[in-house]
Amino acid sequence: MRDYDEMDDQDSQSMSFDFRGFLFKVLNLWKFVLICIGVAILIAYFINARQQNVYRLDSLISVDNDQNPFFTANTSISFNWGGVSGKVGKIMTAIKTRTHNEIVVDSLKYYMDYLEEGKYRKIDIYKSAPFEFVIDKSKGQVLNYPVGIRFINANEFEVFTEFEDSRATVQKYDDKSNTHVKVPNGTFTKLFKSGETIELPFLNGRLVIDSVKDVTPKSEYFIQFNDFDAIVNTYKNNIMISPFSSSSPSILNLQLTGYNKAKIVDYLNATSAILSRTELERKNLYATNTIKFIDSSLAAVNTNLKDFTDEMNAFRSENKVFDVSSEIAQISEELRQLELEKQNEESKLDYLGNLEVYLNTKTDYTNIAAPTSVGIEEGNVLSGVSKIVALAAERQNLEYTTKEGSGLFKELDRRIDSEKNVLLETINATKGTIGVRIGTLNRNVANLESKLSGLPEDEQQFLKIQRQLDISQEAYNIYMAKRSEAAIVKAANISDLTVIDEAKDIGGGRIGPNNNLNYMMGLMLGFFIPMFLIFIVYLLDNTIHGSDEITRMSKIPILGLVGKYRYKNNLVAYEKPKSAVAESFRAIRSSLQFIFKNQRTEESLAHTLMVTSSVSGEGKTFTSINVATVYALSGKKTILLGLDLRKPKIFDDFNITNEKGVVNYLIGDGTLDEITTHTHIENLDIITSGPIPPNPSELLMSDHMKELITTLKQEYDVIILDTPPLGLVTDALELTQYADATIFMVRLDYTKKGMLQLVNAKQRTGELKNVNFVLNFYRHKNNSNYGYGYGYGYGYGYGYGVYGNAYHEKDDNSIFKKIKNFVKKI
Repeated sequence: MRDYDEMDDQDSQSMSFDFRGFLFKVLNLWKFVLICIGVAILIAYFINARQQNVYRLDSLISVDNDQNPFFTANTSISFNWGGVSGKVGKIMTAIKTRTHNEIVVDSLKYYMDYLEEGKYRKIDIYKSAPFEFVIDKSKGQVLNYPVGIRFINANEFEVFTEFEDSRATVQKYDDKSNTHVKVPNGTFTKLFKSGETIELPFLNGRLVIDSVKDVTPKSEYFIQFNDFDAIVNTYKNNIMISPFSSSSPSILNLQLTGYNKAKIVDYLNATSAILSRTELERKNLYATNTIKFIDSSLAAVNTNLKDFTDEMNAFRSENKVFDVSSEIAQISEELRQLELEKQNEESKLDYLGNLEVYLNTKTDYTNIAAPTSVGIEEGNVLSGVSKIVALAAERQNLEYTTKEGSGLFKELDRRIDSEKNVLLETINATKGTIGVRIGTLNRNVANLESKLSGLPEDEQQFLKIQRQLDISQEAYNIYMAKRSEAAIVKAANISDLTVIDEAKDIGGGRIGPNNNLNYMMGLMLGFFIPMFLIFIVYLLDNTIHGSDEITRMSKIPILGLVGKYRYKNNLVAYEKPKSAVAESFRAIRSSLQFIFKNQRTEESLAHTLMVTSSVSGEGKTFTSINVATVYALSGKKTILLGLDLRKPKIFDDFNITNEKGVVNYLIGDGTLDEITTHTHIENLDIITSGPIPPNPSELLMSDHMKELITTLKQEYDVIILDTPPLGLVTDALELTQYADATIFMVRLDYTKKGMLQLVNAKQRTGELKNVNFVLNFYRHKNNSNYGYGYGYGYGYGYGYGVYGNAYHEKDDNSIFKKIKNFVKKI
């Protein structure tokens, strides 16, 4: 049960994330992190340097409910278009409409840019260019392609460009239509004079040099034309309008962002001016329609007045009648008054008839003239006309922002129809009333005319002409008074929109790019990206890098540490006895004594050591040779057996052949003496593996192998078994029965962590006994393996720098080595 608990504990340790190891990994790669941070900050610098400055400016406008000071009940030709809240909504809607922004862009000619070559890009020099290009709107201008202007002197310039294709898109700014034209392919240059008409396939207009600004010879500028709709859409999306504060909802804040502050200022101010003019035109719409109606009526009255004056003059010249008696004149005056009243009533009746036809045949009710223009003072008629015109204007405003078919249109149309039906009924009732008055007037006129019937015919004719002349003059005077009244109302009207604070460049206004934010983002990305990469590499890395990982993942003790050492062969302990590596093998030999001291038996005094590893290349053979060497040099009679029958190696370092070896003995093809080789190292013999057999596992399991080990134990003090890798084949497991102790080689930065789990499993099942780890390629670092290795530091690394001069040979005194060590210390 305890074995399984230990197994679970080891597995949980191996699965847990080692934050301390990750931190040491980061500290070990601090130069990489620092380089990444430097690169990220450098990128942020170039981004800041290349990005254009973005500005935001604003202006304040006020929406009021200014009533015309001449508005009275008798001058009802102007009416209130709604409360302040309604006007605010209309203005906020209008400013985001395409129609409004088209007017502003067209008035400022923002579809044309004046550019100058900058460090990173072409810079907009709006209003700073020493010239003005007056375009011919009826002809095409090339789109989205900078046309160069190079000045020769103060009066001459050169148009230059280079087209990559033989066709280009041009736009006519009078109707905003696009067409394709042929353009000169390749480099194009042509000389012109200031004010001269330019007629090219891609450029049409006149360039006028500003006499006030200095023109530098050879200086270059560019003109670029942009698609009108695209520019309008850009400004439509960028301009913002909102209430200045919740306490002042009728004060609106206009904001616009862009790259050129002068352009922003002009656009905001032009927007305010155009809004104010548009609102005033809408406010004057009723008065304007009334003036048009009166002017059309005046034409007819003026014609009648002229005709009657001519008729009177002709009558007097023929009949010599210039006056009548006072009694007859009084009757004629009363008759004139009645006929004038009758004419006024008939004018009202005509107006109502025309209005009724208009309402029944038209759908746009914004062009209705004021009823007061013909003297109609009926309150229901005035109210009905006012409501219908207001609703029609509201519907017209809604068309700018809402698609036809919307429920808002349906609701407005329903209200308009309702008001129209009421007004039509009112018109019918009013027409009836007027008809009754006209009938009464007709009877009164007939009575008076009967009194004059006894007069001479010439006097009757004179009175008739005189009355008609007076009536025409009176009608003319009334219409002129009404027109003057409408003109006064229109002239006195003021816009409900007032500019409180116009846009102005007073410095500042820059909102981007945010250099500090870019540097902070660069710093964060430069830090976290390498940290993330290190984290991913750390998670995916399944190799062993330090002794602390081994102690965390396995309960098997670490027997010793062997440092990385470059030498021409594996006989380091013999040929470099004072080296740190040789000392590490002597430390391993000392540690093995504690393992072997309880292994002695009466039958044999020899100790058997098996050296294996997980895969090839982890230093198994290197360790076997050098452990055998240090035992032999200590006076122990030692023999090294090459039992890696699949991939023999040990014979090369001793300059012997592999013709005969263990395989020959196991198959009965040679005696022990024939396969044993005495090396040049005192007390060290070697038995190579021999020729590669087809069945290595079966040979190692044979009784001959057991007989060989038994015989060797009688003759030698130490037997070293160089076995195949445990992680590749099972041959090593067949040899564990002969081993008193087992060394499992772990090469740092090479051996996989999964192999430790394999060794742990073999140990738990008893297949491996007295197993210990030896770390190859060990290197001592202050930020790794902390807490282990101090006791073994004398063997390599830790004590080498302190005791090297006294006890160890210097491995390399070259200048290159000194420089390399100096750089590492830095």
